[in-house]
Amino acid sequence: MSDRQQRHQRAMQKLKTHVDEKVAAATEQRGLILVFTGNGKGKTTAAWGTVTRALGYGYRVGVIQFIKGLWECGERERLIEDPNLEVHVMATGFTWETQNRASDTAACLEVWREAERLLADPEVYLVVLDEITYMLKFGYLDIDSVQRAIAERPPEQSVIVTGRNAHRALIDMADTVTEMNDVKHAFDAGIQARRGIDY
Repeated sequence: MSDRQQRHQRAMQKLKTHVDEKVAAATEQRGLILVFTGNGKGKTTAAWGTVTRALGYGYRVGVIQFIKGLWECGERERLIEDPNLEVHVMATGFTWETQNRASDTAACLEVWREAERLLADPEVYLVVLDEITYMLKFGYLDIDSVQRAIAERPPEQSVIVTGRNAHRALIDMADTVTEMNDVKHAFDAGIQARRGIDY
């Protein structure tokens, strides 16, 4: 065996030992709180990927979409027939289109009631609160109510929160926080959102 191969083998053995120790130390089992935030593309896409994974194992999943309304969503269109998936969409869609605080708040609270029901259901394995960060930022929802509903959920249930500028309280209570960074985006160059890629 060459020196280079030996160095590689030692490095890989060291890495394996480190990974094995981390795996052995992870003994707690419970539902997780995940936050996908940041200015970059991919937060909702990552959440739908996790939805697909959970459905693949036969788990029940609930998705609440707060911002995108009835706008086309390829993931939703593909998965909606799964009997284990329940989706609720805020009827008004993009709040900057309606520009009506009263109707936006009412629509938000209507789907939030569905979210609260899902968050209290021990049969639901995963709940996605897609773009809920905007509801908190615009003041349509109260952070204390959201925190309480997430904190009091069944112990085996996981929750994904998506959206830019995640509230510090949600970040603090989360188990995993991923920040999507916007390095470059086609839209900034005048390229339209592409069906099947962006939505």
